[in-house]
Amino acid sequence: MEKTTYDSLHQAFRQRVEGLKKLPPMEGRDKSIEETIEEAGFSRRDFMKWVSAVTAMLALPATFSPLMAEAVKVADRLPIIWLHMAECTGCTESLLRSANPSIDSLIFDYISLEYQETIMSAAGWQAEENLEHAIERYKGRYILMVEGGIPSGEMESFLTIGGHGKSGRAIAEETSENAAAIFAIGTCSAFGGVQAAAPNPTGAVALSEVTDKTVINVPGCPPSEKNIVGTLLHYLLYGTLPALDAYNRPKWAYRLRIHDLCERRGHFDAGEFVEKFGDNAAKDGFCLYKVGCKGPYTFNNCAKQKFNQGTSWPVQTGFGCIGCSEPNFWDTMGTVNEPLRDRLYNTVFGGLGADATADKIGVGILAAVGVGVAAHAAVAAIKPPKV
Repeated sequence: MEKTTYDSLHQAFRQRVEGLKKLPPMEGRDKSIEETIEEAGFSRRDFMKWVSAVTAMLALPATFSPLMAEAVKVADRLPIIWLHMAECTGCTESLLRSANPSIDSLIFDYISLEYQETIMSAAGWQAEENLEHAIERYKGRYILMVEGGIPSGEMESFLTIGGHGKSGRAIAEETSENAAAIFAIGTCSAFGGVQAAAPNPTGAVALSEVTDKTVINVPGCPPSEKNIVGTLLHYLLYGTLPALDAYNRPKWAYRLRIHDLCERRGHFDAGEFVEKFGDNAAKDGFCLYKVGCKGPYTFNNCAKQKFNQGTSWPVQTGFGCIGCSEPNFWDTMGTVNEPLRDRLYNTVFGGLGADATADKIGVGILAAVGVGVAAHAAVAAIKPPKV
């Protein structure tokens, strides 16, 4: 990107941040985000390192880091309503439950969560009043984040919330109507998740199916805390929705396949595969494709951002990707510990899921990858054992 373009973008971000500073702070704030982070044991240096990492994650140059830091300090100017639908609360847990609070979780805990069933102290009628108050007071200004699939149709009443007896779908429709931006957090909200898996007894659907407004999908089971916070900060800076892929996932986080960044990719290229869990190949960290890794078909940045405060991710621990950030993964990704042989041999033109809807520029490449994976598997099957 040319310098003049960066200068123009920086100026636009500056105006956005200055505009946010003019908004009134949320009620009940007796300390700044800087004080909150410092009290948790993080230094100014730690904070700026985190800011620099987030800036790079959003594909912005290092010169934008000071501006990002300013944006974070006014993050509480945008109220957030977080709804829980049919889910396990794993996405919230991913963000907030860590052995030592990360800066991501501290910032998210600091911002104005006007309604969040898991962490708010209110209950019953008071909780419902808080939600109604937030919708009315911040109409057209709040960010809506929804976790979980939404029971619909004849089974809509399977999810009934609060003293008013409203269905989850009715609440999702009502809050979506006046939201400034809508994020579906986790695969259940983005695509229906395990709740929508066959035979889908509750009629669960994705959030995008109950509103006509654009929904930004942040899938994963659960998504990493950085994908959640990064998407929020992107909106904070830009004031607009991010560039999206075919499934409305932010491209900055879901542009590449797990396979592209995997630390075991070298073993894949060399035709070195784990044949069964616990064998010598597994101990040597070989590719997990033959024991079911769905990395070649899954778009996410797990290998780069990782989990548990950036310490690890499933493939690093020796278990293959299950494709959890793809639509209908529970049904289309097959048996967890077996490869998708039919999709590999048929390649993209007869494939399912990400293969059929990837950006056209990648279709030919993906076809070659499909053939390559099949070839690797065939070669590995007849390859003489090492001595």
